[in-house]
Amino acid sequence: MTLELENRLAALIAPRLEAMGYELVRVAVSEGRRPVVQIMAEWADGRPFGLDDCETISHVLGALLDVEDPLPGPWTLEVSSPGIDRPLTRVKDWNRFAGHLARVELHAALSGRRRFEGTVLGADDETAWLRLADGSEVRLPHAQIRRAKLVLTEALIAASAPPPQRAGIS
Repeated sequence: MTLELENRLAALIAPRLEAMGYELVRVAVSEGRRPVVQIMAEWADGRPFGLDDCETISHVLGALLDVEDPLPGPWTLEVSSPGIDRPLTRVKDWNRFAGHLARVELHAALSGRRRFEGTVLGADDETAWLRLADGSEVRLPHAQIRRAKLVLTEALIAASAPPPQRAGIS
C-alpha cells in the first residue's frame, strides 16, 4: 500500500512543484498512527535550495494535500532538499553523480545479495550500473531498487561545493 500511495502522491505533487520551478526528487510515507509524508525537492535549474524553499513548498503542498485528502486521518508533512548524500531516485541523478560512491538496497536478491556498494557508472531508463570494489560491474534494474543513496565522501563534498565567489573588479 505504501508504494502505491507514494506513487499516487508523486503524481499529484510533481506537476505543482514543476509549475513553481522545482523538481520532485522523492516522496516517502512512513506508516504509523500519524503518517509522515516526506517530500524531497530541488530547484529545476540547480540553484541552491534553502529553508525558504522548504517553507514555500510546505504551504503550497499542504494546501493541495488538504484539498485532495489522499491520506485517511491526521498526517504530518515534511519538506527537505536532497542534501549532499542524496538518494538516487531518477536516471538523471545516476548520470549526474557518475564517479561517486553509492549504497544500494534491492527489494529481492540479485546474484545472491540485496545490498551493493560501489562507484556509480550511470543509468538508462531500465537499469543503473555500479562498479564494485573488486572491479566487477553490476546492472541493477530500477524496478528492483528499494533504496539508493550517495555515500558522503571528500570527493562528493568537493563536487557539491558552490563555486568560489570572485571579487568584483573596480
